[in-house]
Amino acid sequence: MRLEFINRIRENDVLGKSIFTPQGQILLKCGIKLNNIYINKLRELGVSYIYVEDERFEDVDVEDEKLTQLKQLTMKNMSGMVTNLYNCDANKLKKSLDVVKELINYIINMGDVNKSLLDIQTYDNYTFLHCIDTCIMASFLGITSGFCVNELEELGIGAMLHDVGKTQVPIKVLNKKTKLTDEEFAEIKKHPLYGAEILKKIFSIPDSVIKVVEQHHERVDGNGYPYGLTSKQITKFSKLVCICNVYDAVSNDRCYREKFGLNDAYELILSGSDTSFDRECVLNFKNTFAIYPLGCHVKLSNNEDGYIIRQNRGFPDRPVLRVFNEKDYNKGQFHEIDLLDNTKIVISGTIE
Repeated sequence: MRLEFINRIRENDVLGKSIFTPQGQILLKCGIKLNNIYINKLRELGVSYIYVEDERFEDVDVEDEKLTQLKQLTMKNMSGMVTNLYNCDANKLKKSLDVVKELINYIINMGDVNKSLLDIQTYDNYTFLHCIDTCIMASFLGITSGFCVNELEELGIGAMLHDVGKTQVPIKVLNKKTKLTDEEFAEIKKHPLYGAEILKKIFSIPDSVIKVVEQHHERVDGNGYPYGLTSKQITKFSKLVCICNVYDAVSNDRCYREKFGLNDAYELILSGSDTSFDRECVLNFKNTFAIYPLGCHVKLSNNEDGYIIRQNRGFPDRPVLRVFNEKDYNKGQFHEIDLLDNTKIVISGTIE
């Protein structure tokens, strides 16, 4: 299948990957034939791009049904998890965390990073879904970092719970569309402390998880919050979740700003090496995640355009593309370009 921006979708295109509501429910199921009513409604809801079926890209598989089911189950479980934390109900909380562990263990044993990170949701997708996506990213990054299963579970749970302290911040501050006052920003900066306080009441929560919640906004150069810790004072899990939190946050629309472009979001992480982010974590990030997802329609510096069909591990900006000449576009005739072998050609941007 191929990935196209919403303005390039036409009537009778067939949806290739299901679209979800902010609550994790299916809004439009894959396989449905799109019409202008659906397309315009998706545009109104803030959906920027969607996958569509295309027989020329049958080999580009981006769907993982089991992972989708686990994400939906985790989404439905999130509000109960928070309630159990507040009520200090260790037994019910364990059941909630078992759902998270099932998701993490699926990623460990079966996960494909290229099928895991680009679900299409409507505009208001930030709260619980951000925590789930941060957990998934952290799990993949933890695998690259060589963590064992127990470490990956604690890392993933810490990532899932990293923003739990925001439940203590007034909603009008969290959702404010204009610039925060100094007092409001100071309140926002307390959410790691609020989260740690909540978790410390549950004796079964490991200290490594609490540290992630407390330190996920710390920066290795000491310019983070709430404590201004430097590299040696920040735990390895916290350094890793910090990167995943920032990348997922800037890759999604917020009430006060639009999301970053794919390349800009990625460059933000790479450029932060040794200042905001730990150098080794950034290197592992580069070796784990690609800039442009499978099926993405991009423009090349040689004035051709094509679709990404494979990634080259460790070279996030040098994938393999399938390129159709304009006259042969509907004939299924194409050639492929591996940017790892064609170093004079670069991706200049996405086709919108």
